[in-house]
Amino acid sequence: MLNRLRTTSALCLLAIAASTLSPALAQDAEPPLPPLATQINEGNWLAEDEAQDLLAEVFYQRAVYAYMTMLPALNVIGMRDGSEAEFGAGYNVLPIWKDRMDSRAWVPTPNADVIYSMSYLDLKETGPLVVKAPPNVIGMFTDFFQRTITDVGAIGPDRARGGLYLLLPPGYQGEVPKGYFAFESSTYNVFLFFRTIMAQGEGKPDPAPAVATAETTRVYPLWEQEKDIPAMEFPNASGVRVNMMYPTDFDYWTKLKEFVDYEPVEAITPELRGVLATIGIVKGEPFEPNDWQQAALEKALTNAPRMILAAAQTGREDERNKYYDDRQWERAWTGGTNDWMQESYLDLAARSRFFQYAYSSAPAMVMRTTGAGSKYPYTIRDADGNFLEGGNTYKLTLPPNVPAALFWAVTAYNVTDGTMPETEQLLPSTNGYYDIPQNEDGSIDIWFGPEKPEGVADAAFIQTVPGRNFVACLRLYGAEDAFYDQTWKPTDLTKVE
Repeated sequence: MLNRLRTTSALCLLAIAASTLSPALAQDAEPPLPPLATQINEGNWLAEDEAQDLLAEVFYQRAVYAYMTMLPALNVIGMRDGSEAEFGAGYNVLPIWKDRMDSRAWVPTPNADVIYSMSYLDLKETGPLVVKAPPNVIGMFTDFFQRTITDVGAIGPDRARGGLYLLLPPGYQGEVPKGYFAFESSTYNVFLFFRTIMAQGEGKPDPAPAVATAETTRVYPLWEQEKDIPAMEFPNASGVRVNMMYPTDFDYWTKLKEFVDYEPVEAITPELRGVLATIGIVKGEPFEPNDWQQAALEKALTNAPRMILAAAQTGREDERNKYYDDRQWERAWTGGTNDWMQESYLDLAARSRFFQYAYSSAPAMVMRTTGAGSKYPYTIRDADGNFLEGGNTYKLTLPPNVPAALFWAVTAYNVTDGTMPETEQLLPSTNGYYDIPQNEDGSIDIWFGPEKPEGVADAAFIQTVPGRNFVACLRLYGAEDAFYDQTWKPTDLTKVE
């Protein structure tokens, strides 16, 4: 009887406890969701319209990324297509700007102060090609992602003596004869870029010796018989209005697709091929974007270049782009390698900006080589930190003894794409070959503005376009130790009222 009472009492107590705790027990009966299920629609699929909107957003973002990462290739494709349309195609065709390149040539940051020779080789079509490089060239070969195959000249293996370069296609398995500077390209398409140095004329540069040197270049297939090799052609590209810029319309994507189809799979990393695949660009498969995909691709063509420009305009927090602590001059490689490698990462922002307004990047442009190579400090701001504007007048002073063993030059460019501003002065540039009046201390003043200030020599003036921002670039060919030690520094551009 006693045991029965105890049992009954225990059951009553449990019932009371259960009734008291029932809300908590009921809550515990529905276990919490994992974090991602909580974040996304309580663990359910999205609404169909939301899913479609997000898919379109991802497509657009990948298109922007594809634009930025493929810009090095489209940059040189635009140069090739514009050049070949105007001057002809073929390994034996080498256009030379025999009277210098001026603002009628739409090319990213062209140099009006050397003689340019540029051509575009196709190793899939020709097989291995031999290039006889002249002595004293400042040049390079790059693949069509503008990755340097080799420097040519003082920093290259020929050490400015000239020589025979052998360019091998990707995956080449044939015989490689001795006696050549042999290099394998990662793309079938190869960019040949030679610069030859003008001579000192009477108070101005003389291009004739540089042209004569460039015209000793020879290009021919390794295994071709001499009787079947066509003679070289050297069309004069100077004075020709030619568009060698990368496309800004939908051709950007169609030319990219053609390039992906033509080149070997290994030329593009699997990850980047994955990005391209998400926007419909796959080697060997049709590229047929539907209406909303085409709209997203068009939107990327509009916004991606503006995003790149915005990054350059707003600057970098780490200031690795600054040449000096106390000046506005910048460096295109932001303290990294010529491939935009920082110590632990690839500097994508700096690389995409470079190929928006320039082309060709080689070790000789970055390495601290004394008396060889080339350096390109540039500025987008005046001494007060304001953007350079073509309606203002500015003065730049180069201190005495410019540390350039070969020569120096100063040029103005448009900020968006690096083309030259076209004015009555077709060469918005000057250089050390001119007889520019010196100050008492040996320094030189260079003037920028819409009109030449009174009393300023023609060779000391660079004309700009009112209402348009510009970039000022200082080139030092054969930079010397005073530049690296920063014991010699150009002034900032100072606005003059």
